[in-house]
Amino acid sequence: MARVVVIGGGLAGLACALRLAKTGHDVTLLEAGELGGALAPVVADGFEWDGSATHTLLPAVLRDLFRKTGRPLEKELELTQLDCLREHWFEDGSALVLPAGRAPQHDAVESLGAGLGRRWVDHVAAYADDWEALRLGFMEVPWTPEALPRPVAARLDSRESLQRRLRSLRDDRLRLVAGHPFTLDGHDLRQVPAWAGLTSYLEQRFGAWAVVGGMGLLRDALVRRLATRDVTVVGARAHDVIVRDGRAVGVATASGDLDADVVVCAMDPRRLPALASLVRRTMPALPPVVCHVGLEDPVRNLPHELVLHGDPTLVLRTGGRAPDGAAAWTVLGRGRVSEDLLTTLARRGIDVRPRVVTRVDRSPKDLVEAWRGTPLGIEWEGRGTVRRRLGPTTPVPGVYACGAHANPGSGLPYVGLSAALVAQVVGPA
Repeated sequence: MARVVVIGGGLAGLACALRLAKTGHDVTLLEAGELGGALAPVVADGFEWDGSATHTLLPAVLRDLFRKTGRPLEKELELTQLDCLREHWFEDGSALVLPAGRAPQHDAVESLGAGLGRRWVDHVAAYADDWEALRLGFMEVPWTPEALPRPVAARLDSRESLQRRLRSLRDDRLRLVAGHPFTLDGHDLRQVPAWAGLTSYLEQRFGAWAVVGGMGLLRDALVRRLATRDVTVVGARAHDVIVRDGRAVGVATASGDLDADVVVCAMDPRRLPALASLVRRTMPALPPVVCHVGLEDPVRNLPHELVLHGDPTLVLRTGGRAPDGAAAWTVLGRGRVSEDLLTTLARRGIDVRPRVVTRVDRSPKDLVEAWRGTPLGIEWEGRGTVRRRLGPTTPVPGVYACGAHANPGSGLPYVGLSAALVAQVVGPA
């Protein structure tokens, strides 16, 4: 039985602590703030909004986590598949509703112009081989840069950018749709590797899934399970990893040192001096500007996620929890945000300002300070980005890394996979 200290109580830290405790290790979880990190909801005046992600891809990642740490997910939460991934409104007045899952995409996109549906279908299907190679050799099994399978190395080392890959779509609107998950997270498509665009493939093959009642319920279920698995939770901030004779032997906190055989960094490694130098060549991907609003009535029927392209691009999410007869919306702004988001939204044709009864505004700085990091991980900076991330192992013996800043990257499914990779490397007691 190893003494394990997991630093960070977001999704990655919770998932890793639970997996290691279930396999017999003595696990302590360090978190000075609110458990759950970006999964924690924002609450004000009877309204509740998801703090970050509102849905997930690859529901099998969550199901595997629950099954391998206790009761199956279906015993504690209800997942529902969304019919629509998101709706896109373009500056020329055209619109596109992108269905989720295996539904044929040809007709959904053909309304933008002749042949565009077929181009979209072909673009999505082209990622099938990328997914299989990366899933089997990078995302689901531990790996080292020195021993990558050839199909994985060929993709990770490719110079092709996503921007270049998207040229084949031949329509600016389809390029906006395919690049949206990355531009919303603050990435430059010229720096995103082409293979990362397989997000579109995952959306179409596996669909998008939401937790009925909000992501806060996922956080609550995982926190409850900590007690079931006898994980010790310490409400203290980690100052650094203690390294002696070249190996991690503990974690320093304000209330004293914790001895450890294994240390798991499930937070931004820049905040730990022993690891900061290892990631000095990376930059954090900063969150967008966020405005949570409570409205006195639903105003109009809109999809759960609406993207209004332009500069700034706005993303409107309508699925928050609200008192009867009211509505809870979240507006995200990415780009040149030079005025109040609701003013920009009104200029785009949706004016809710007279119906606002409460609002919570959060700047990128507010969000990073609240979460002690960003759930968006690090910026894509070309083909070398994967090798500059930590995880599942690190150059410091005894230290492992998971979460948005680690491999395989940000987003609920990838973060969940990163925790599973660390558990595999550490192994059972």
